[in-house]
Amino acid sequence: PTNSLSLSLSLSLSSSSLSHRIQRLKPTTEQSHFTTPKKKKKTFNLYFLLNPTLCKKISVCSIPISLHVISLSFSLSPQKMDVWSPSVAMDDEFEKLLIRMNPPRVTVDNASSRKATLIKVYLQVDSANKHGSLLEVVQVLTDLDLITRRAYISSDGEWFMDVFHVTDQNGNKLSEDDVADRIQQVKSIRSVGLVQSADENTTIELTGRDRPGLLSEVFAVLADLKCNVAAAEVWTHNSRMASVVYITDEATGAPIDDPDRLGKIKQLLLYVLKGDRDRRSANTAVSVGSTHKDRRLHQMMYADRDYDVEEDVEEENGNRPLVTVENCLEKGYTVVNLRCGDRPKLLFDTVCTLTDMQYVVYHATIIAEGPEAYQEYYIRHIDGSPISSEAERQRVINCLEAAIKRRTSEGIRLELCCEDRVGLLSDVTRIFRENGLAVSRAEVTTRGDQAVNAFYVTDASGHPSVKTETIEAVRKEIGLAVLRVKEEAYSSSPPAQEHGKFSLGNLFRTRSEKFLYNLGLIKSCT
Repeated sequence: PTNSLSLSLSLSLSSSSLSHRIQRLKPTTEQSHFTTPKKKKKTFNLYFLLNPTLCKKISVCSIPISLHVISLSFSLSPQKMDVWSPSVAMDDEFEKLLIRMNPPRVTVDNASSRKATLIKVYLQVDSANKHGSLLEVVQVLTDLDLITRRAYISSDGEWFMDVFHVTDQNGNKLSEDDVADRIQQVKSIRSVGLVQSADENTTIELTGRDRPGLLSEVFAVLADLKCNVAAAEVWTHNSRMASVVYITDEATGAPIDDPDRLGKIKQLLLYVLKGDRDRRSANTAVSVGSTHKDRRLHQMMYADRDYDVEEDVEEENGNRPLVTVENCLEKGYTVVNLRCGDRPKLLFDTVCTLTDMQYVVYHATIIAEGPEAYQEYYIRHIDGSPISSEAERQRVINCLEAAIKRRTSEGIRLELCCEDRVGLLSDVTRIFRENGLAVSRAEVTTRGDQAVNAFYVTDASGHPSVKTETIEAVRKEIGLAVLRVKEEAYSSSPPAQEHGKFSLGNLFRTRSEKFLYNLGLIKSCT
């Protein structure tokens, strides 16, 4: 656009095989500093890999081009160099160019497997955004209600290549057109996350010591303060409770943004959470912006250190997942192996925990085609180093065990479906408390004018076995037609434990795994 900037485009006819990496060449100039007094223009060259689809659309002089590389060169006059910052501005623009030239590529393959649909994801990443890339992809699949049966993950170098074998909730293959449309609804796989909109609700986050009747007290306080609960998710683990509650004003249905009113809500809820037994500090907070509630709950419970196990608490071996963490010194990785009973969202829970603990997953193998799930991760800390101490190794084991058990369904699942009204949750949880039931987990949603809620209830001491007479008494009081007992499709009984070291790389070597192993996408210490 100006006389000081000239732009030329040339095409490289090299027929040699090209790397999948972008090469940025240094300025071609006789002087090494921009402060040279000579009035010579500085020339820069950028080489980048063309998207194959884009190559087919480019033509010069009406001749189709199927080349792989474009060389872009430009020069700047010395008069303009004093206002140009090549190290910052050019880097930012270059990264934007990379994203536009190499957008996330998602393909759906229904032909390669008889039992599952293959979703293949290719992303170009760098060291700055590699951390969290896997979690974003897994989060997409989880939010689309897809079950991952197998997965092969590799993100060494600048490319992120994943293959996921997925089914629907009933174990059936997906319609290729259907899943493609659902994925294409998202402009970029980096920006996905089915979240509650901050424009429609006010988000309250609660953490504290769990006790029987706590949820009933929380919902009663919100009802007294004229707050309608639009949605909520409640987790309990290791005597701790975390909850994300979305509320609106009872009269207007709008979000609550008055600082004084929000301050009163937080103060009263804090009194309820602390009670008279909380040795740790309970916490209430109003979150800013939209949140992905599942990830936020993991972060809240991790911050509340629910993974700390008191010495006087002995857990039966049958209730613990098997997690091993060992260093692979030859490759410079830490290898994490995990084995436990399979359930929905297990992959999301483990990847979310590793990500929040500041680890990067470079390679992984996931197998979950039966009652048990096997996961193997090759990880490094975000600074590139493997685990270096016994304390850190044990913390990873404890945190992964906690992440698995937070969402484990303990107790009887009661499903409530009826017309929504103000105070409904307060009344239902009060009836639970009066009949000696404790809520171990809750999922509260509102669809139009209907309340669709699920509660996992135990007896007052936390045991999942509840007398049938108690359940029927609760159902009669709330309504037999609106409160039903749901039989879980996934058994919560833990698998038999096997002691000793194990490795997915040694246990499983199917044809597809051997192929990926030969390509170097799955690595093993042996």
